[in-house]
Amino acid sequence: MCHLFIHADSELWVSKTKSLRIQGVVTSIRLEVFFWNTLEELSFRDKMTVNQAISKLYLEALDADHDIGNFTSFLRVCCSRYLSLIADGALSREIELPLSDIDAKNIIEQEQLRNKQRKVLFAANTTNNLIN
Repeated sequence: MCHLFIHADSELWVSKTKSLRIQGVVTSIRLEVFFWNTLEELSFRDKMTVNQAISKLYLEALDADHDIGNFTSFLRVCCSRYLSLIADGALSREIELPLSDIDAKNIIEQEQLRNKQRKVLFAANTTNNLIN
């Protein structure tokens, strides 16, 4: 298991800081290169710059009354969920398909169902491993 992660390109976990403007306020965001790469893909799909996509995520999160005190963590989770949804087959990685065109409500419902099923499976396996 560890070989897969240990021998990956070490540049992926190097932190990089970028400055951007959100509603006229200059701010800096520090993320690992891996997440910047994922944000580039997300942005490209909807024909935006990374800065535009980050601003959009920030403003929509505020509109939804989310506590985004740790915005960089929010961005990491967005990137991770994007890749997880692709891995689960819920999203296509086809960059020609804008994310703004997907049925987000249905995808979220299916994601929640898969997560519940995984928790049940993991709990059952943990119990079996403790018994054996």
